[in-house]
Amino acid sequence: MSEKVVIIKDLYKKVKNQLILNNINMEVEAGYIYGIVGRNGSGKSMLFKAISGLIAATSGEIRVFGEMISDGSFPKSLGLLLDKNGLLPNYSAFKNLKFLASINNNITDEEIEDAIRLVGLDPKDSKKVKKYSLGMKQRLGIAQAIMEKPKLLILDEPMNGLDEDGVRDIREIILKLKAQGVTIMISSHNSEDIDKLCDFVYVMKNGELTKKSDSLKDCQNNIKA
Repeated sequence: MSEKVVIIKDLYKKVKNQLILNNINMEVEAGYIYGIVGRNGSGKSMLFKAISGLIAATSGEIRVFGEMISDGSFPKSLGLLLDKNGLLPNYSAFKNLKFLASINNNITDEEIEDAIRLVGLDPKDSKKVKKYSLGMKQRLGIAQAIMEKPKLLILDEPMNGLDEDGVRDIREIILKLKAQGVTIMISSHNSEDIDKLCDFVYVMKNGELTKKSDSLKDCQNNIKA
């Protein structure tokens, strides 16, 4: 039996009396890619933030690698890309990742440089991040998410801002990580990303994880719904 990396039971989240997550139940098994599709505001990002310990659930429980997650308790061995990547605009790519890596202090400068190269950027480039294009910032955000070689990777719209070459590069990286045993959760507006990458597809609508599907046609219909 595969390891259960994430277990979510009866999860609810209210914000100002509005129900953002409505009775979410989900199990994520090790070594697979899980896609979550849905329109803006459907609750995808909120779910990822709850799994990451960045917000507290109103009720229910989340376990990651067997440990209960609550507000402020960041799961072990998690790499995370959200819409707001927290990059420091006046630092270079390397200095940004070096600063973030100093929190856990468990990777070398060489490993940081390797992650930057992997996403197609130059770790020796001294250009400040504020001068980066949106696509370059997205690549750097992905480098930050993967640099510590996490066992669980959560990517919220990782293809945002990327050109065709960038999308192809990041898809290849995601599939290589899966081949190495990394468990991946990904959201995307692009049904092609989901079709090419994901083993399982969940659809988020009005805060509910209403359907599980591995059918591209079903996925496309729910994105448009």
